[in-house]
Amino acid sequence: MNYTPPLARLIERLQSLPGVGPKTAQRLAFHILKRPETEVEALATALVEAKKQIGLCQVCFHLTADSVCEICRNPNRDESMICVVPDSRDVIALEKTREYSGKYHVLGGVISPMDGIGPEQLHIQPLVERVSKEKVKEVILAISPSVEGDTTTLYLGQLLKPFTRVTRIAFGLPMGGDLEYADEVTLARALEGRRDLD
Repeated sequence: MNYTPPLARLIERLQSLPGVGPKTAQRLAFHILKRPETEVEALATALVEAKKQIGLCQVCFHLTADSVCEICRNPNRDESMICVVPDSRDVIALEKTREYSGKYHVLGGVISPMDGIGPEQLHIQPLVERVSKEKVKEVILAISPSVEGDTTTLYLGQLLKPFTRVTRIAFGLPMGGDLEYADEVTLARALEGRRDLD
């Protein structure tokens, strides 16, 4: 279909977002064009500001607009526990359970040689430094079960066991399932049912 060039560019940009196919991109583009200009400008401003202002926490690598995130700054959090997750979306999913009161560490992905991601591309060294220097009694590995997830879990287990207890959350998830898509009850039970890493 021939769209006027500005509309074609908008649809193309929207289609580059994950999970947005051609029909959804077209539907979103037409919706945006129907909205008042002030709304569209507010959306554009929010996108640019988020990109410019949000970075990574210097301690745990969770997304934040400050140098240290709210969770790391919170004095009521249990500093003796660190829950390790691949992505900030997993922190948000676990926080929704209201079952975990410790700190986090966001790896920034999982080890995946096929995608050119080795341990050096992830925030693993800062995690080892945190665990070796701080009084951490337990590291909980909350990494989704998959070939890459299991590889990452085993690798981290070997690195961290000399310093502290290392556990892995129990999963009521299918192989390859992602934490962010699990419901709060399943995640809460997974935290409760965690076990020591072999």
